[in-house]
Amino acid sequence: MRQTNQTRVTEFLLLGLSDDQHTQQLLFILFLGVYLVTVLGNLLLIFLVQVDFQLHTPMYFFLYNLSLADLFFSTNIIPQALVHLLSRKKVISFTRCAIQLLLVLIFGCTQCALLAVMSYDRYVAICNPLHYPSIMTWRVCIQLATGSWTSGILVSVVDATFTLRLPYRGSSHIAHFFCEAPALLILASTDTRTSELAIFFMGVVILLIPVSLILVSYGRIIVTVVRMKSAAGRLKAFSTCGSHLIVVIIFYGSAIVTYMTPKSSKEQKELVSVFYAMVTPHA
Repeated sequence: MRQTNQTRVTEFLLLGLSDDQHTQQLLFILFLGVYLVTVLGNLLLIFLVQVDFQLHTPMYFFLYNLSLADLFFSTNIIPQALVHLLSRKKVISFTRCAIQLLLVLIFGCTQCALLAVMSYDRYVAICNPLHYPSIMTWRVCIQLATGSWTSGILVSVVDATFTLRLPYRGSSHIAHFFCEAPALLILASTDTRTSELAIFFMGVVILLIPVSLILVSYGRIIVTVVRMKSAAGRLKAFSTCGSHLIVVIIFYGSAIVTYMTPKSSKEQKELVSVFYAMVTPHA
């Protein structure tokens, strides 16, 4: 890489998940398959929500926004990873790395907020069905969606600022397959405790608070479902919320390990990053 001890790093080398050629070929097939499913699934849902009037409901409105965020999130990571899996020179410029880092944060944080909003929507639908139309009006839905995107952008700008403001004059080898704040902080040639503290605080805002809201919502949903006399009603409620809860556990769990557990090993963080980079949040 073009650098000296006195010169700021101008490009990084992404080490990826493995340097074994056979493993890289297998990863290429896996990543390509998952990406195609993700893109086609998101585009199909976006199209159906737009053309089918019956899907013009709060739940599908939030799914529409989640699909957009997930589509941009995956497209910001996986195509570059696919190219690097087939390349010998896995180089990314500092500017491109900074842009990727910011976009990963924006779309990832927005998904975190939207998943919390969707759990609230399910809570109102199941626990207060008679008041659902008056509570989840289109005005409220638009405000919740706008708030999710705005909070995602604000948190991302803070995280990116505290990461990119640091000097990078040492190693330029990123032990990851895309540019992410924790992986970059390791390479900073100065004390990173202030940046780590800021990122941890933002993690509380965009990860722990939404998770707490989700747990409260699903706690009340479970109590309501258990009290239902109809077995069919219980089955419908659990089927509606089950897949969402599984994705929440995987997505939030992976993000919390990556951004809020600084003592985790690089290998562990790299592995869990695959989960929230590859798992479709609305699956």
